[in-house]
Amino acid sequence: MVDRVNSNFAYHKTSTIVDTSAESQPVWFSSEDISDADESLLFPLFQDSFKQWAKESAALASFENGEFALFNKEGEEVAATGQYRDGREIRNAVLMTAVSRALSGGEVSINGTEELFVAAVPVHRRNDGAVFGVFTYLSTNGSRIELEQLLGCSLHFHSCFYHMFEQIYVKDLLLQQRRAEKEADRRNALFQAAKRLYDQIDVSSVLSELLLSLEMLFPSSEVDLYLSQDHLNGDPRVKPLVFKNAEHDLVAKAFLNGKSVTEHDRDGTLRLAVPMTGKQAAYGVLRMSIGPGKWDEADLPAFLLLADTSGSAFENAKLYEQSNLLINELRLINELTKRLNQSLRLKEIFQFASSELLTIFDADFCCVLQLNKEKNQFVVMSSNFPALASEHFSPDYGFCGMVYRTKEPLIISDYWHTRVVTSKLMDNTSSRSLIAAPILVDGEVVGVILVTHKAPNFFSYENYKLLQVMSTHIGLAVTNASLHAEVRRMVITDNLTGLHARHYLNEQIQNRQRKDPFGSLILVDIDLFKRVNDTFGHQVGDRILIQVSDIIRSSIRHGDIAARWGGEELAVYLPGIRAEQAYRIAERIRLQVEKDTDPVVTVSCGVSEWTFEDEKVSVESLFYRADMALYEAKHNGRNCIFVGQN
Repeated sequence: MVDRVNSNFAYHKTSTIVDTSAESQPVWFSSEDISDADESLLFPLFQDSFKQWAKESAALASFENGEFALFNKEGEEVAATGQYRDGREIRNAVLMTAVSRALSGGEVSINGTEELFVAAVPVHRRNDGAVFGVFTYLSTNGSRIELEQLLGCSLHFHSCFYHMFEQIYVKDLLLQQRRAEKEADRRNALFQAAKRLYDQIDVSSVLSELLLSLEMLFPSSEVDLYLSQDHLNGDPRVKPLVFKNAEHDLVAKAFLNGKSVTEHDRDGTLRLAVPMTGKQAAYGVLRMSIGPGKWDEADLPAFLLLADTSGSAFENAKLYEQSNLLINELRLINELTKRLNQSLRLKEIFQFASSELLTIFDADFCCVLQLNKEKNQFVVMSSNFPALASEHFSPDYGFCGMVYRTKEPLIISDYWHTRVVTSKLMDNTSSRSLIAAPILVDGEVVGVILVTHKAPNFFSYENYKLLQVMSTHIGLAVTNASLHAEVRRMVITDNLTGLHARHYLNEQIQNRQRKDPFGSLILVDIDLFKRVNDTFGHQVGDRILIQVSDIIRSSIRHGDIAARWGGEELAVYLPGIRAEQAYRIAERIRLQVEKDTDPVVTVSCGVSEWTFEDEKVSVESLFYRADMALYEAKHNGRNCIFVGQN
């Protein structure tokens, strides 16, 4: 009987047998029952084991007298030392009978005649003794083999078989260990790559780290990154995602379908496109090209995982970048608003806005225009291009005309290639990029902001939106300044005559007395004004006051100050004018009033002057002397002029 040594054949529930001619291709069968394994898996091992046994046993005399063979559990020949089956059918029948008995009974089967001798020894598994093959000897010349020798040959083959099996198994273990180590290294590399990606807080760093990780993990490949968003990275492998032929474009397919797409070129090159997505959107596509025979399908999960990780890291960096941008924009808006509200003069507001916008957008030129409704034209209020100072344009001209008509902001990427209108600012400054926004007050355009740069495609969409927000705050500042100017005008202006109020006149005389060498004051009183009211009514009296005020306004210089002093008395201060010239101006007023009023009225005037040589220079003394002169004029027949004495 065959020695059934209890050697541990079954190392695991499932063991791996590797074809010795191709170690990289593992095959699997149950080690607990070799007889149930696929013959295609056992056949090479049987053959190689039998060849090894035959090589080591070739010196036996039995080799010359007969042939040895090996059959599997199906009774099919696997290997042999000769071609004994090519003889007569009876010989084959006797041999197959012995093999069948050995397989079914698990015992040695011997049969023979005077010329034919057949012996079959079952080959048992080590662990449980199950038969998984038959070792046979056949002689056609009457020679026989001793049973002990045959059993020894069988045991020798058994030893060769398990020795070779264990060699293969150890090789397979080493192969699996190498694979496990390689997989562990890959997982560690992926973990480190993911960690480095998530450690980055800006978009450029994420993209650079992604490309570097792909170089390390897939050194034999060429990788390109196509982004669906504008981003300047400086790496030629980072490209914009353009949809030219989506049906045949590998990158476009991956982006639109949200799934990986694979193509094989005729030369065997593999091209793989994987979308780079986050939780909110898809941000681009990773495309990898790798030469024939260099791609391992086991690498696909790693590539997909890295693409998914990079999408999340890109999204996080983009959100961080946007939050910082928003915070910075809010800070700029807050600072701009605070600085704008410190001034209530329109000219100062426009000049400050222009200088700040140049800094904020790193622009080359800025121009702020205000709409003059009376003249229906845009006037340049502030610009760092001197040639445009105080220029005026029609509301239909250039980019200010476009903004005025649409009431919407505007962005031009390259003026030289998309000359939609003619622009003096763009042409004279050689600018190519432009962002513009209207200054709105109560929904109406009161001004336009133009910001330009000499480089094309300089301004981003974020710049465009930020200018729109800032123009709103500039509009609020303009509104505040306009309201303040209107309130101040109302405070210092007499509602009926349109002349200045008395307190404003007093303030201006005080200011001028601090810096001028001399000046004169004319007090004008409408003669017998009470009689006019009593005769014609107060409405006519008001009309007379307005007529006289208009005459005074038309008779003095732009820098002179006319005011309603009280009731029917009006006053005019003439800075830098002596009494003699003031008298002539008063006379012109007197004559014009008598000529142009309806009903006709006359006026009496009192004139006084001050000089820096006076002992007492004050508004009160100036008014006192003019009032005394007016008193003299009234008591000397009215419709005349008197000059007060110092």
